[in-house]
Amino acid sequence: MNASSRLTALTRIGFATRGLLYLVIALLILRTGRAEDPSGAIEYLGQGGGQVLLGVIATGLTAYGIWRLADATLDIERHGSDRKGAMERAGAGVSGAIHLLLAWQAVQLMRGVASSGDGTQEGARTAMQLPGGWALVLLGALVLAALGAVQLAKAAKGSFLRYLEPAVAKQPWVQWSGRAGYAARGLVFLISGYLLARAGIEEQAAEAGGMQRVLSWLTSPFDLIVGMGLLAFGLFSLVEARYRQLHDVPVDGAIRRATSWR
Repeated sequence: MNASSRLTALTRIGFATRGLLYLVIALLILRTGRAEDPSGAIEYLGQGGGQVLLGVIATGLTAYGIWRLADATLDIERHGSDRKGAMERAGAGVSGAIHLLLAWQAVQLMRGVASSGDGTQEGARTAMQLPGGWALVLLGALVLAALGAVQLAKAAKGSFLRYLEPAVAKQPWVQWSGRAGYAARGLVFLISGYLLARAGIEEQAAEAGGMQRVLSWLTSPFDLIVGMGLLAFGLFSLVEARYRQLHDVPVDGAIRRATSWR
């Protein structure tokens, strides 16, 4: 197995890891009312699974992050060069960066370093300290709103199904788990964007927040509805881990070019 194939195999572990994190988030909100984000889910799993599970999580998320960044730069998923394709590649880049940060958090937890808190809120607090920081916060809110709109569009059109093996994509439960999952994620991004915009307007970083803040902000039964959607997204991610059609990242060619320069 060459380097490209190994990265693709590890990326499947990344999809499974993403699914596991969303299942944990959903089950916590549905069973206990406890709101968490992917960072909190990693910490929760680390407490129960120990170093080995954290190592698997870190490996899977690292591969997934690299694969998503490669998609953003090399268009390995063949999104195209039009506006829609550019937005999908930009979203892939953001996703890749986020999942690499999550992988780093898993490594830090293996070293005994606890999470520093809500990343969105910390980012807003840092931005507020800069000249014109409120404008940067509002720009971040617009990005979150755009990502939310893209997720909702995927839920409505079912465009995510084109990446699955055709026989699996035709299964109704797969279609609806994906639609519910992307719709829930879209709502989380939109609400997070709203909270971030309010933080920028009021210049109060504490108003901002990511998924954990959104789930805490929602009242019953809306938190449970979103929780069910996130549960569906976790299940769909597990389907993707097995049945998504992945294009290899040209790692071997890059390695050959790098070694030939020596």
